[in-house]
Amino acid sequence: MNPGSEQGAPAALGVVTATCVSKVELRLSCRHLLDRDPLNKSDPSVVLLMQSQGQWVEVDRTEVIKSSLHPVFSKVFTLDYYFEEVQKLRFEAYDIHGHCSIGSQDDDFLGGMECTLGQIVAQKKMTRALLLKNGKHAGKSTITVIAEEISGNNGYVELSFRAKKLDDKDLFSKSDPFLEIYRINDDQSEQLVYRTEVVKNNLNPVWETFKVSLNSLCSCEEKRPLKCLVWDYDSRGKHDFIGEFSTTFMEMQKAIEEDKVQWDCVNPKYKTKKRNYKNSGVVILSDLKIHRVYSFLDYIMGGCQIHFTVAIDFTASNGDPRNSCSLHYINPYQPNEYLKALIAVGEICQDYDSDKKFSALGFGARIPPKYEVRAFPLYYTSTGIQGVVESYQNCLPKIQLYGPTNVAPIIAKVARMAAAEERTGEASQYYILLILTDGVVTDMADTREAIVRASYLPMSIIIVGVGNADFTDMQILDGDDGVLRSPKGEPVLRDIVQFVPFREFKNASATALAKCVLAEVPKQVVEYYSHKELPPRCPNMDSPDASPGPPQ
Repeated sequence: MNPGSEQGAPAALGVVTATCVSKVELRLSCRHLLDRDPLNKSDPSVVLLMQSQGQWVEVDRTEVIKSSLHPVFSKVFTLDYYFEEVQKLRFEAYDIHGHCSIGSQDDDFLGGMECTLGQIVAQKKMTRALLLKNGKHAGKSTITVIAEEISGNNGYVELSFRAKKLDDKDLFSKSDPFLEIYRINDDQSEQLVYRTEVVKNNLNPVWETFKVSLNSLCSCEEKRPLKCLVWDYDSRGKHDFIGEFSTTFMEMQKAIEEDKVQWDCVNPKYKTKKRNYKNSGVVILSDLKIHRVYSFLDYIMGGCQIHFTVAIDFTASNGDPRNSCSLHYINPYQPNEYLKALIAVGEICQDYDSDKKFSALGFGARIPPKYEVRAFPLYYTSTGIQGVVESYQNCLPKIQLYGPTNVAPIIAKVARMAAAEERTGEASQYYILLILTDGVVTDMADTREAIVRASYLPMSIIIVGVGNADFTDMQILDGDDGVLRSPKGEPVLRDIVQFVPFREFKNASATALAKCVLAEVPKQVVEYYSHKELPPRCPNMDSPDASPGPPQ
């Protein structure tokens, strides 16, 4: 990075919530770039683009490095990695003039390279030639991309560095210092982790606090060696070396207990030549804060219970349960679609509920003795999902299938329990509502409103469409095609709904359905508690000062 006014955003945090998706950090460097600048060397920056629906879309860009044909960029790109998808990437290098944006006519194209994220991940470190727009090689120019997967139990650290009494390298003014931190890899190669901004004309600089993932800093290994260099910034790219020191993240953590930790900034040449040489200044870590990002399992192992509620549609459109064509027909040899969906999802959820006492509700039926239409509980004596199955089968002969398909009251009922849990201020209970229905809901406006309200609570909603109805309108509730909003336009805080038509899994195994509808739940659990800044109740912490990080 060229420290100073051209500095881009700090290195990506690399903070990750535990999801079913892996996150990958990409680091870039180039060699032998074309020199497009007649007076100085090129001032390069690299743009990352990803192909989406046949179009190249900019994802992010590096900082600009002044006057360098061999830039090592500090900017870290963080991408979601999907094993089952071909994710096409394009890297484009430009010579940036002044403060013009990339892509303007003043920018000189230095070359590009296309590949897939899978190729980068498979190789971990990939070097490719840069090509011009005519397909020819851009001289000897190459780009190197290094990939690192961010581990699930990762976090990030905030570091505040300052220095005092640095050597003055400038003739007519004081030094313009900046600090670089490198991680020493297993093969003894050095990987740039972060480069600070430049503090102009100051021998006692205070650099801005920055954040970096523990994976980036030390590969989550406290004893991994780190090398830190201090430079005097030069606008032509010929920075003057002030000094260096070595440390580890373990040593840095002394700043937590001792308020600060400091190192002599040493120039090896001066140390060899000067008898009374002590240092070229002192670098001080004045503050360090560790932020732990918890995973789904952290919360589960910390005592968080998953409270499972199932709501079953008993409207007349399902057909008379005594008729073999009915969606509620009880076949002694094969479970119907309602039971298949219920068992597939319930058998997984029951493992996270210690008492195995699920809430089971029915809706859309007339209930004796007065035959009122309302939501009603399914009572059962057995525990676990088998108890719900027995209750479902026992109630069918006693009720009259009717209508309408009103879902909002069901969501509101579970939301009231979740709201009571929210008020405890602990990560102790998360609610999953499974709604099994054969048609589009009748009270769509009220349902959207209820979902928006529920998105602020510790709950997720799974809707499985049973039968062959047209479920197109139900996709609105899922939010995958856009942010779900209430009738008044208020967006959901979190995407908490997963809708799946059962017919898509009719010939698949029960595990395939469960995997699909439950895939988002771990992410939703972590998102909720991260947003609330609630740690697990009994976390297994490495540091007493660790705290939950923000959702990503």
